[in-house]
Amino acid sequence: MVKAGRAAATWRAYREVSRPGSPGVGSRLKAVPRMIRAAVKGEYHGLTKGKLAMLGMAVAYIVSPIDVVPDFLLGIGIVDDFGVLLWLATALLGESGQFVEWENGARPAHAQAHPHTGRTRR
Repeated sequence: MVKAGRAAATWRAYREVSRPGSPGVGSRLKAVPRMIRAAVKGEYHGLTKGKLAMLGMAVAYIVSPIDVVPDFLLGIGIVDDFGVLLWLATALLGESGQFVEWENGARPAHAQAHPHTGRTRR
């Protein structure tokens, strides 16, 4: 059941990225640092502090040597890391796509990002 949920989430992320007019993977990945910066500054409200904390915990879990299922259990030890990585990638692609769309027109005119630097003009 968990595998089916991960597969469905991956499929939804793929469909979202490949939708005509949707930001591509490259622009979404480039937008991640800007999105995090804007969320921390309080300029972008689409990424809440709770979501940001979950993303940070996912990164910490992936790079941490401590796992729920030890990696030495070949065949299943890496599955938990892969599941978290898959969730993280799916979440980042979705959130950054919404951020790029927000940057490209949903934000107020007085807070438009400069097209070359990505910095907010006021």
